[in-house]
Amino acid sequence: MQQRRRTLDHTTYAGACSAPGARSHSDLALPEPLVDDEASSMHRCAKDVRYRSIRPGVEVGVTWVGIAVTVLAALFVCGHAAGAMHRAFAAGAYLSLALESVLLGVILFLIYGSFVHQFSRKGYFARLRRHQPPRLTDVWERLENSAPPATILVPSYKEEARVVRAALLSAALQHYPNRHVVLLIDDPPFPTTDDDRHKLAEARALPGRIMELLAPARRRFAAALADAESRLSGRPVRGRREAATLALLYEDAASWFDHQAKEYPVADRADALFVQSTFRDRARYLRTRANACKQRARSDGGLPNASLLRGYREVASVFDVEVTSFERKRYENLPHAPNKAMNLNSYIAVAGTRVREVRRDGKLLLDADPHGENIPDPRYFVTLDADSLLAPDYVLRLIDVMEDPRAERIGVIQTPYSAFPSSSGLLEHVAGATTDIQHIIHQGFTAHDATYWVGANAVLRTAALRDIAVVAEERGFPVIRYIQERTVIEDTESSIDLLLRDWTLVNFPERLSYSATPPDFGSLVIQRRRWANGGLLIVPKLVSHVFRQLRDSTRAKGRLALETFLRLHYLVSLAAANIGLLLVLSLPSPDGFITMWLPLSAAPYYLLYGRDLLQAGYGLRDPFRVYALNLLLVPVHIGGVFKSIEQMWTGKRIPFHRTPKVLDRTAPPLRYAIAELALLLVMVARGLVHLVQGRWLNAAFAFLNGGFLLYGIVVLMGLSDIRLAVRASETLRTLRRRSPDGAVDADAA
Repeated sequence: MQQRRRTLDHTTYAGACSAPGARSHSDLALPEPLVDDEASSMHRCAKDVRYRSIRPGVEVGVTWVGIAVTVLAALFVCGHAAGAMHRAFAAGAYLSLALESVLLGVILFLIYGSFVHQFSRKGYFARLRRHQPPRLTDVWERLENSAPPATILVPSYKEEARVVRAALLSAALQHYPNRHVVLLIDDPPFPTTDDDRHKLAEARALPGRIMELLAPARRRFAAALADAESRLSGRPVRGRREAATLALLYEDAASWFDHQAKEYPVADRADALFVQSTFRDRARYLRTRANACKQRARSDGGLPNASLLRGYREVASVFDVEVTSFERKRYENLPHAPNKAMNLNSYIAVAGTRVREVRRDGKLLLDADPHGENIPDPRYFVTLDADSLLAPDYVLRLIDVMEDPRAERIGVIQTPYSAFPSSSGLLEHVAGATTDIQHIIHQGFTAHDATYWVGANAVLRTAALRDIAVVAEERGFPVIRYIQERTVIEDTESSIDLLLRDWTLVNFPERLSYSATPPDFGSLVIQRRRWANGGLLIVPKLVSHVFRQLRDSTRAKGRLALETFLRLHYLVSLAAANIGLLLVLSLPSPDGFITMWLPLSAAPYYLLYGRDLLQAGYGLRDPFRVYALNLLLVPVHIGGVFKSIEQMWTGKRIPFHRTPKVLDRTAPPLRYAIAELALLLVMVARGLVHLVQGRWLNAAFAFLNGGFLLYGIVVLMGLSDIRLAVRASETLRTLRRRSPDGAVDADAA
């Protein structure tokens, strides 16, 4: 089992995704000129079009050149540092020796990060070169009669109704025949403010409104399918006439999507992408199917009964979905821990049971009852954040891979999300650029068996979740944890849990999911601080996995070494790299060691990073803006790291802070605004000291970084956010003075 699991990317995954010779083509296959348009995905955006023009083989070669240059730079760094440290030791300059040692460690870790990026990039393009996506019609033919049940879970907490509605429609209109969508409402069931009451009422009403929207089309196409089944069951029919009738049904379904596209209010770039992907692209696909039917209707033989029934089932399944909601916090015996993981766990725990509501001692409970409401027990759960969108064929393509017999040990498959294109603000645009680079990195991780689950969207095998489940207790009631919430990066820790139980994780090498990027610095602080908190706590689990694999005689040690190389960096990089960068910017370099070698050793990394941004549609200035953003986030990441250290020291879990998804700007904490200004002063002070000492290169290095940080503060963060942070801090102090115990709810604050 170990060896089979470890060769997944080259056998199981490749076979499941790219063996066109082993598949029969549907009778409703598109005419040859349309095949290329349909072969990869129902959805395309500008980023996908640009990437289709890339030559993966060339990019792999370019990356190897970057790796070679980085190796040479690392050798020169070590040689230079060894000479400087020897001279310092011989002269008895032990302070200089210590400084050189610290700075060498920092540079080597940054070079380590450069290698991780480049090996991941090489793996991504190597996989892209091998990837041969099957035709959508072939995938549908395989699954339309035997599609396993899938439940799409959309966790929501005090979200804007229009944001959640788009996510629910994106899920409900998936091109998959056996689906159920559940909105997991996590708002307090007894809100205390008018705003909270309004949001809760809107969230509760959303599933019903979506079902009302779909109901007329659902009834019509279900009736058409029933009529077709009675006409076509075992009797010869006039295939040409039936093909023409089926073409009209496809046209009617396409018209429904066209109408929705025209009526949907577009307020921002997320709405525009949603309308294009969910409505217009689906209408285009249905019309290509209609055209294929029309061509067969004009031919001599028309279509056989089996193909006609397949078409009727496809068009009926478009609207055949149930959308419901679930509120765990209404029930006393379900967990109330304030995080997304327990919101998901609460529903997964009752899946496959019959339940009813009962009242005991004035409290509402959800009890098992053989005559109660049936909660579906799917083979797969699909998770989708409320601010995210799925391409229409996301579930179909990913479950097609999971259903391949050779993929039985895949526990999680996903497409790491991309940023919404054409962001409205500059900060959102630059932060989205880092997200799109991370898409490449995570895809490259799969090439080296180092995939991590990234929780905005994923297809989860129910058997894998139950295999890693643990039972705990909360408020006197048993609680099942499938997704661990010991840290605030629950998806990362659950990835290691799955590995420890011999499951594997895979990234599907296409862009089929999109998620919102925080639009202002306050929201970005909350998101990126959470991402930096928890990695250090998971390292012991990774060590256990590595030692377990070392005892496996069938495991190739070279692949294990590279997997560990990538996985470890993912967990510790935000801690080590940001603290190291702070040391580089703060500590004096006795002989200009940093000024000389840091830019040279980082050059291949930044050149490849910039190349990828350009290929993704970003501009020439964006790599420099990303560098400014990274400097701006140094205090934020260090704040998240300190939270991990706090949890290590105290043993108390750090509260999960959700990224706000509201129309108003979110005020950044005042301490981070102060930290940004303090870091800028440190850079300027270091530059002045070097200038006085005649260290021109060192001074230029300090002033250059100070200039980037100043740009980040003034342009990306904005001086208005500093004023907003001051006002929010004053408001918070006022609330604490008025509070009887001095405590204020984090969300309210």
